[in-house]
Amino acid sequence: VQLVESGGGLVQAGGSLRLSCAASGIVFRLNAMGWYRQAPGKQRELVATITSAGSTNYADSVKGRFTISRDNAKSMVYLQMSSLKPEDTAVYYCDVQYSWGPGGYWGQGTQVTVSS
Repeated sequence: VQLVESGGGLVQAGGSLRLSCAASGIVFRLNAMGWYRQAPGKQRELVATITSAGSTNYADSVKGRFTISRDNAKSMVYLQMSSLKPEDTAVYYCDVQYSWGPGGYWGQGTQVTVSS
């Protein structure tokens, strides 16, 4: 399994970014996917998940601001982030999401930095 994240960058508070994750080595359409993030000195946390059927779930801290989506034809999962806050600053990762948690197929991640 290979996961390649992209789309991060430096943005001012209140701005938007769209993260992308390209997946290979799995039957993408059959798998739930998740976005995670890890801020300096903190544990990696779950941000959002999307099932194979397209049902979504979000951490309370990002509800109403972030939207996870997927394109099964392209084996891609996206995270649209709006109304960004400095506390959203982290390295963002995608992963295959199993019932017991992340698959652990971490890519290199993509850095998101939100300035105040």
